[in-house]
Amino acid sequence: MKRFLACILILTLPSPQTRADDADAHWSFRPPIRPVVPAVADTAAVINSIDNFIIARLEPHNIEPSAPADRVTLIRRVSLDLTGLPPSVEQVDAFLHDDQPDAYERLVDQLLASPHFGERWARHWLDGARYADSDGFNIDAPRTVWPYRDWVIDAFNHDMPFDRFTVAQIAGDLLPDATRHQHIATGFNRNTLHNREGGIDREQFRVERTVDRVNTVGEVFLGLTVGCARCHEHKFDPIAQAEYYRLFAFFNNADESTAEVGSDHDLARAEAVRAQLAALNTELASYTQALDGRREAWLRDLTDSDRASFKPDVRAAIAAPADQRTAEQNRRLTSTHQAQDTGYQQRSAAINDLKKRLPKLETSLVLRERGERRPTTVHIAGDFTRPGDPVEPGVPAVLHDLPKVQNPSRVDLARWLVDPANPLTARVTVNRMWQRFFGRGPVEPSNDFGTQGTPPTHPQLLDWLATEFVARDWSVKEMLRLMVTSATYRQSSYRRDDLAAVDPFNKLLARQRRLRLEAETIRDTALAACNTLCRDVGGPSVFPLQPAGVMALGQMKRPWKVSEGGDRYRRGMYTFFWRATPHPALMVFDAPNSMAACTRRNRSNTPLQALTLLNDGAFVEFARHLAVRVLTSPATYDDERIGLAFRLCLSREPGPTELSRLAELLVQQRAGFQAEPDEAAALLAGDAPPRGIAPTELAAWMSVARVLMNLDEFITRE
Repeated sequence: MKRFLACILILTLPSPQTRADDADAHWSFRPPIRPVVPAVADTAAVINSIDNFIIARLEPHNIEPSAPADRVTLIRRVSLDLTGLPPSVEQVDAFLHDDQPDAYERLVDQLLASPHFGERWARHWLDGARYADSDGFNIDAPRTVWPYRDWVIDAFNHDMPFDRFTVAQIAGDLLPDATRHQHIATGFNRNTLHNREGGIDREQFRVERTVDRVNTVGEVFLGLTVGCARCHEHKFDPIAQAEYYRLFAFFNNADESTAEVGSDHDLARAEAVRAQLAALNTELASYTQALDGRREAWLRDLTDSDRASFKPDVRAAIAAPADQRTAEQNRRLTSTHQAQDTGYQQRSAAINDLKKRLPKLETSLVLRERGERRPTTVHIAGDFTRPGDPVEPGVPAVLHDLPKVQNPSRVDLARWLVDPANPLTARVTVNRMWQRFFGRGPVEPSNDFGTQGTPPTHPQLLDWLATEFVARDWSVKEMLRLMVTSATYRQSSYRRDDLAAVDPFNKLLARQRRLRLEAETIRDTALAACNTLCRDVGGPSVFPLQPAGVMALGQMKRPWKVSEGGDRYRRGMYTFFWRATPHPALMVFDAPNSMAACTRRNRSNTPLQALTLLNDGAFVEFARHLAVRVLTSPATYDDERIGLAFRLCLSREPGPTELSRLAELLVQQRAGFQAEPDEAAALLAGDAPPRGIAPTELAAWMSVARVLMNLDEFITRE
């Protein structure tokens, strides 16, 4: 019945030709025209041009923007937004005591210069790139693609212009004199799922991976559901099925490969050692060839004693007439002759010794262009076994033209994506930047700028931001700085009764929005509060503590050996992500499953989240570290220690009621654990507290820490 109804729906949809005729009228397919910055009456509320566009929408409704957030809220907000980490107590105090008029702007510059900025914004990008550390499907084999993740971090930290960032990921291998880093960048195309089960049709799943690349490029860069045109003409947007396969053709000529990764020193050393090995192997081959010519003479010179020392099969081969020996007998005689020769031995020993000096290098998944082009056809009904009309690489006609070149490649596609004439890429990208700061972009469905998407709430602002992005040479940091230094961003997020009827969903942005932190940021905030966060940037993925039994949930029982030392406390983005059995603390807070591109995470609110923060082994461990940090601090009184713990978790000072309730909790828990010391021992799980701290005292403070880490404010960016 469902299939029947779906068929009826399709039959009633307008024809592709009708939609193509209407396409020119759709705003997103027209190039953005830079609007004039509107004048506003309330000039005192303006800090930069962004505010003009926002206030110009508010004034017709007689709505005033909200007052600026207090300084503590502001530093915590911008720190979490730009680096994914809360500010330290020392950073908060320094900002509160900085009375210079540009204090906030200098704070923003410091955060943008932090190496943790790249981690934060790489995490957003990796969602769209569907990054994971395993293949998916039932086998879900591990893969090495973390060097691509590190490349993205480095690109954001160095503010690589977005046009170069795009070209490197789509076609870095095809650039002139492509560097190793540009090859690694093509890992963007290798984050597809990979089916390694026995008995599969390998061509089918190669096609599926190519389809995924096309769909991901369409969603991430164009904000279009191009995948809807795989099986038939797109039912809503002016994208023909043939045009889908023209995009497919760009990726159909690529092969999946690997690239070595390491320090410049190790890579150079490996290259030198391999050159030496090649020379030695060539010399050995020449020597062996000459030696083979002397085999019969060697056989004639063997004594009875020599023959007796050989194994029976060798003696039998020697005894056989030369023209009657089998291939195996000849092979045995050749190997025996070589083994007896002092010159096989010396050269082989030199080769083996040199191999030991070869540096051990990691590899990363990359894409490489084939020498011989694969022909591309339309797949009838999306079935790769039913080839239709042949097609050449090309782009949808509704968008700007691809430059006229012979045999266009992925480089041409990548440059077409970031051509200023492209009406979508800049809009889509700045829309998602805005979304990170306000919970939604001017276009709310950030993956659908087509005819079924909602119109932008601030169309002129969106076009101004898009053209500004291009005018600033595609600098991501400059655009983010522009957004977070606006008065619009700095507003308080407090709910206002006067907006309830006029703008209940805050689409006009008369205030900021409270946003639940993302899964990795919640972990990172806890690690920062308890002072165990390992701040190393990059490197292989790690295995932090997770509940027992998780790895038994997949078809393949994978090991999960908890990392030791600093790796146990790495940022959440470095957690090894198994697609079949992802880390539960990530999934409960809505981390994407990495099966497909994700351009906007959900923000759910479930009891499992509170239970995770309260009872998950990792968070209990974080609470213990926070309690130890407080108890070993210079603070001597309970109220001082509570105030410190409060600031470490929430950045602000506790109010009188908050302080009183936490003090009551501490007294209650202290008395309870003193009466039941076994309960304290059970909470500590056999780990002895630091010298000078009683187990019952540590357990009581752990209770306070667990409450603080379970507060809504702890996991919320105001």
